Amino acid sequence: MPSLSSILLPVDFSERSIGAARCARALATHFGSQVTLLHVLAPAPFDYGLDASGGVMVAELLRGRAEQATGDLAGFLAGEWQGLEVRRVLLEGDPAARIVEFAHQQQSSLIVMPTHGYGPFRRFILGSNTAKVLHDADCPVWTGVHMPETPATSAIPLRRVLCAVDLGPRSERTYAWAAWLAGEFQAHLTLMHALACAPDTEGSWRVQIRETVAQELERIQAAAGVRAETLVDAGEPAHAICSAVARTHADLVVIGRGSAAGVFGRLRTNAYAIIRESPCPVVSV
Repeated sequence: MPSLSSILLPVDFSERSIGAARCARALATHFGSQVTLLHVLAPAPFDYGLDASGGVMVAELLRGRAEQATGDLAGFLAGEWQGLEVRRVLLEGDPAARIVEFAHQQQSSLIVMPTHGYGPFRRFILGSNTAKVLHDADCPVWTGVHMPETPATSAIPLRRVLCAVDLGPRSERTYAWAAWLAGEFQAHLTLMHALACAPDTEGSWRVQIRETVAQELERIQAAAGVRAETLVDAGEPAHAICSAVARTHADLVVIGRGSAAGVFGRLRTNAYAIIRESPCPVVSV
């Protein structure tokens, strides 16, 4: 049975981090989760081949940087965590690697973090840290491009959940997690698969593949013991899934992460595109 006993919230004190924090707080309020605010100081770009006086200056700069980060972490949305168990942790190193390592060591139930794209095409890319965490983390990751718009409320509106599976080895786990979360919020659940073929494909092949997909979706539901509305669309997976989000008015998309691409689709290779294009948050399991 999944749980949400501990939520890891990496923060860099940006506007996007504030939105992610409010999402994490709403989830923690619902589940009674412990929240860990984690800030990772990237290695300082200093040349350590210095004389003694230069080394002292560098040490002072590093100490000042750590003190500033400690203060920022202590004051981060300080007035919004009442009633919750909150830890604040400061680490140093490669941000993505340290986030993944910490989540694994602490057995975090969920990582909540925003996308961080920079530059003129930031709407169309994922930040490198988010992408690395999505690739390497063992636990589910909740993210989305609209996190800065998260309202400052203690409740999270979760009325409709769309779970998109690629029918690979992790599909049962992905659906089970989505079904559990939907049950927690009494949300309507839709299970879908995007056929990697043109919508106007004709012939017996399309009929056969749809029948096979329907059987697989039935098997996945039976394994979880939870029934859902099912949906099979054809076309480019990211576009088909995000179109289904709009049609079903989903508040959350749950997708699989890390499964090998199979004959029914390539959801892993489309995960970043789904996150970029989705009008609502995405959890990759």
